[in-house]
Amino acid sequence: MRILIVDDERQITRVLRTSLQSSGYEVTVANNGLEAFDLFRSVSPDLIITDLAMPEMGGIELTRAIRLISEVPIIILSVREQETMKVAALDEGADDYVTKPFSMPELLARVRANLRKTQHDDPSPAQITVGDIYIDTSSRTVRVDSAEIHLTPKEFDLLLLFANHPNRVLTHKFLLRHIWGPAGEEQPEYLRVLVGQLRKKLNPADSSRFIESEPWIGYRLRSELTTS
Repeated sequence: MRILIVDDERQITRVLRTSLQSSGYEVTVANNGLEAFDLFRSVSPDLIITDLAMPEMGGIELTRAIRLISEVPIIILSVREQETMKVAALDEGADDYVTKPFSMPELLARVRANLRKTQHDDPSPAQITVGDIYIDTSSRTVRVDSAEIHLTPKEFDLLLLFANHPNRVLTHKFLLRHIWGPAGEEQPEYLRVLVGQLRKKLNPADSSRFIESEPWIGYRLRSELTTS
């Protein structure tokens, strides 16, 4: 598996290169988004890890440019003060983010999860399984731990949107736009209510078991689940 690292801090790229190569990945490094975009076609990476604030071309612009030609997973590296930029990158199509300073085990876990997603991105059009959740899109039925649950049309649409992007942070804006259209982007309370209802139906005893909140950013559906 080939990974393209994009960061203008040499210490960061050195640590990332060493750790990723030790884990068996082939690594290419770019010092800014413009260089990374030039390298993209020749390297054909399976995943990109990019910083946000860089000279020449930043992470948001790189994500936007890559999304015009590819769906390769993109993981954003950001400091806590870059919250607005991080959300913007996710809205442009980034798949995940890790906040600096980060632990290498966490980053490697995110890399593995996003690479697994690309290997399983072609489920049967009628059937999707994410962890303990089974969805039949033709009959619009859902089973959790083999027990059927009954969802409203909007709840089903929201779950299906999550299931098509497992382990990916979906921003509030992305979810509102896809469920209610452009007019819904300014109504975040709609999403809070709908997510709360869906959580309770998926698991009344533990409403956060499947759908994980990313404060001020959005939600993600976790796929690495075990039946309790």
